Amino acid sequence: MSTDVKEILKSGASITDAALEVLLPGPDTAPHSIHRAMRHSTFAGGKRLRPVLCYEAARMICGHVPEGIADLGSAIEMLHTYSLIHDDLPALDNDDLRRGKPTCHVVFGEAIAILAGDALQTLAYETLSKLPIKAELAIDIVREIAIATGTGVGGTLPPGMIGGQVMDIEGEGTRPTAQQVDAIHRAKTGALITVSIVTGGIYAGAGADTVEKLRRFGQRAGLAFQIVDDVLDVTQSSEQLGKTAGKDTATDKATWPAVFGIENSIAQADELIRDAFAELEEFGPAADPLKSVAHYLVERKH
Repeated sequence: MSTDVKEILKSGASITDAALEVLLPGPDTAPHSIHRAMRHSTFAGGKRLRPVLCYEAARMICGHVPEGIADLGSAIEMLHTYSLIHDDLPALDNDDLRRGKPTCHVVFGEAIAILAGDALQTLAYETLSKLPIKAELAIDIVREIAIATGTGVGGTLPPGMIGGQVMDIEGEGTRPTAQQVDAIHRAKTGALITVSIVTGGIYAGAGADTVEKLRRFGQRAGLAFQIVDDVLDVTQSSEQLGKTAGKDTATDKATWPAVFGIENSIAQADELIRDAFAELEEFGPAADPLKSVAHYLVERKH
């Protein structure tokens, strides 16, 4: 990882953590258990990749990280954390390790973990309702995020994060197809990565055509991220990953390597990033920081 990307990630994480510290109730705020559970998972050492993508998309559009956008990044991180808390529950992936630490339900019990996820989702939307931008932009952002985290509606909207999780659960124990694994990855992981980039652009005032370029960029980068995540699950140790390695194989998850193999999966992730970069050509050097973060998504080792 280059020094520039390290600095981008470090700065973005610092901005996000400072905002989250203000937005989340303190550990001594009653009821103590839920607030401590929310903080346990939120401050468990995540890289804040989604907020960073949001900030860098905004920087590309307006030349700087806009004031107040850390609240948007923090809301996205809350939604991501809520999804991880619920994903780790015994009823879903049943994992007891996340980011190298005991998962929320292991420390606080299943009931509080479920409610901590619910509370983070609720706080995220409260935070979005207070963004310091024009009301119409805030509404656009809320709509985009709601769609990206939802289930799809009657075939008129694509499945988002929850819809992807359902497809993932229902696909366990079956022989995965290319179409199935593509649909799961685009929804379960790719949708939140895509919307992080899209809403960063909207926050910075991007026009409709630019928003669609960001969307296409995000869709390709998000799919590449999950392909690499699948590869890491079968090539890295639990210590390297910070979560239980080999879980996808053990539970017969629909993964990219299961369909395409490891080497082909890596090659496809690289091709997706190249295609994603093509969407940003018109922005020239202004797109370099965003491209650098996207490239890190497929170069990372954990």
